[in-house]
Amino acid sequence: MLRLFDRESVGQFDWPVTPDGSYAKRYLLPLLRQPVETFVPNLSTALHVLQLNDKVLPVTVNEKEYDNSYVCSPYTHYVSYAKQELYMLNSRPTEIALRGLLTAMGWLLKGSGFNRTVHVNNWLLSTNLYPELSDEEMEDTVRFLLRSFPQHTLIFRSLNRTTNATMMDMLEKLGFRMVPSRQVYMLKPSDDAWMNAKARWLLKRDYGLLDKHRYEAVGPEELTEADMPRLADLYRALYLDKYSYHNPQFGASFFKLAWKEGLLELHALRHKPTGRLDAVLGFFCRNGVMTTPIFGYDTSLPQELGLYRMLSSVLIGIARTNGHLLHESSGAAQFKRNRGAVADIEYSAVYDRHLPFRRRSGWTLLHKTLNGIGIPLMKKYKF
Repeated sequence: MLRLFDRESVGQFDWPVTPDGSYAKRYLLPLLRQPVETFVPNLSTALHVLQLNDKVLPVTVNEKEYDNSYVCSPYTHYVSYAKQELYMLNSRPTEIALRGLLTAMGWLLKGSGFNRTVHVNNWLLSTNLYPELSDEEMEDTVRFLLRSFPQHTLIFRSLNRTTNATMMDMLEKLGFRMVPSRQVYMLKPSDDAWMNAKARWLLKRDYGLLDKHRYEAVGPEELTEADMPRLADLYRALYLDKYSYHNPQFGASFFKLAWKEGLLELHALRHKPTGRLDAVLGFFCRNGVMTTPIFGYDTSLPQELGLYRMLSSVLIGIARTNGHLLHESSGAAQFKRNRGAVADIEYSAVYDRHLPFRRRSGWTLLHKTLNGIGIPLMKKYKF
């Protein structure tokens, strides 16, 4: 059974009585009842809910919205955000050349209606984790959404060979092209094969900083609603102020929802002498994979405290305990490699065969450019 619901019709939806169905209801209903911008100010999208048998997939539909966060805007991801990260190449000539290329590509992409897209299973987070879908379910989903949105490009974000190889193979059979998006890092700390002696020593040293600087890790049961604005500020300090405002701008209202409804398991580092919360992480798990869309700390405090190292060691400790594969997203590449993480390329699966040439031209250029230039650069500079 395939049915699509929006803000007006979602009251007719009988949510599946399953753990995933309950999670989807707690997560998606508030975002349907209020504008998405209430929870994520830099995100404008038409949110839908796709009923796929006993599964629930969020579907986002966009037209232009070129200033959107990258979780709904391919233009932001491949042009705006990419320009901001060129400094990581540490090569002025390469940076200048690529900036010019991105600017020219941006004109073409806008001209091709690049952001007229439908994202499948889009939870509005940096990394989407997928339920188990049969080949038949994927084929039915693709055909249904192409009928429902015949003028839009269809996209599945956050795919990689480590966790989504079967899905990627099936989507390629259905005519999707795999467009590289970023290099991500995977770690399974419960498996000794992933971590050598140096990695284990580094993690032990990182965790030892908690006692040294008099911090303690506190879980969701020890946090209160009154803590949520502080946690939102800590996320903002790292992911927005330090990294990029193209990241989802999760505010206090989102943190309150995530904590109250258990959408993300929030943990924080509390400074024992003052009781102040100085770092936060938030993760969720699906099908043995764990990812952390919330990560932040007080960047005004001295760097020698090692808040990032402490927080990472707490996260890896949780992953070791629950036995999950930890999807560490992108960024801090050398830090993650030193602690046992392995790199993989993440892709967006893109279907645009039903569209006219002008609409396909942007994705065609991007597909060829990123596979020919982008992946070698990612691997060379390890970002």
